[in-house]
Amino acid sequence: MRMFFVLGAALSLNLATAAAAETGAGQALYSAECAQCHGRAGRGTAVFPAVRGKSPEFVSERLMQYRAGETLGPNSALMTAAVRDLTDDDIEKLAEFIAANFP
Repeated sequence: MRMFFVLGAALSLNLATAAAAETGAGQALYSAECAQCHGRAGRGTAVFPAVRGKSPEFVSERLMQYRAGETLGPNSALMTAAVRDLTDDDIEKLAEFIAANFP
């Protein structure tokens, strides 16, 4: 029984560490790529919309559309340039960070 407890504790710690790394990566991406236009708290600034309250699915879909060069509004050219080099994994991390931190 003791072995199961130790293995369970180790698994929980690894999952918590992985979740923290994911959050850290998403936060770093948001700070570097998004915050200057969408605001540090995701509330939007000037003509840039808020990202607060957006589901991870919505954010992922939009970022992938911009990365593909689709025109979705007046800021599409800016967004296309901003997300051009993001990987699918980067987009997933960003979407999860935004949904978790800006409900």
